[in-house]
Amino acid sequence: MDTIYRGMLKFGRPAPDYGRTDALNVVVQLPTVPADMAFRRMVVDIENQRGSELPIDSLIALGALREVKRLSAEDLAQRIQRDVGNAKRTLEVLTEAGLVEAHGNTRGRSYTLSSSVYSVVSDKAAYTRQVGFGPIQHEQMVLSYIRQHGQIKRAEVMDLCLLSQDQAKELLRRMVTSQKIVLKGAGRGAMYLEFPLPIHQ
Repeated sequence: MDTIYRGMLKFGRPAPDYGRTDALNVVVQLPTVPADMAFRRMVVDIENQRGSELPIDSLIALGALREVKRLSAEDLAQRIQRDVGNAKRTLEVLTEAGLVEAHGNTRGRSYTLSSSVYSVVSDKAAYTRQVGFGPIQHEQMVLSYIRQHGQIKRAEVMDLCLLSQDQAKELLRRMVTSQKIVLKGAGRGAMYLEFPLPIHQ
């Protein structure tokens, strides 16, 4: 399996899909999208500098960040099928190597590819889109979405602002505390509305 993963990920292709595997059969689907040669060259350069192959967990992390743009340690743990501690160590090693950047505090930290990697595998604008928004901009994006659609859910905040689950939860908590939005409902049905404006006599 590591050999299959390594061969796919080194060429910037999506990871093999074992989703159809059951108790009796192992089924693997290999995506046939074109190879990303810029990503391939970057991996080769890194491995040449190291004098060894990148660990499979690091390849999975880089491939996932290339695909979904932003990950938390919890997200990566699911992808590498290891505990969160292992995922954090993988991301920290990549951060120290200058391949990944960490954003946010320890509790709600998320990771993106570094600007140097984006300059190789994508473009500078893509990097800015990922890291250029701060808390105030996120709040404005959430309020704008609510005004357009009447409400917003946490999953929609994650997608809109490219935040991890913990970061979206913290953003919404902060906006509720500052009375910019209000929570309606609970569990899967929970949604957020704009805080009612005061009625002036």
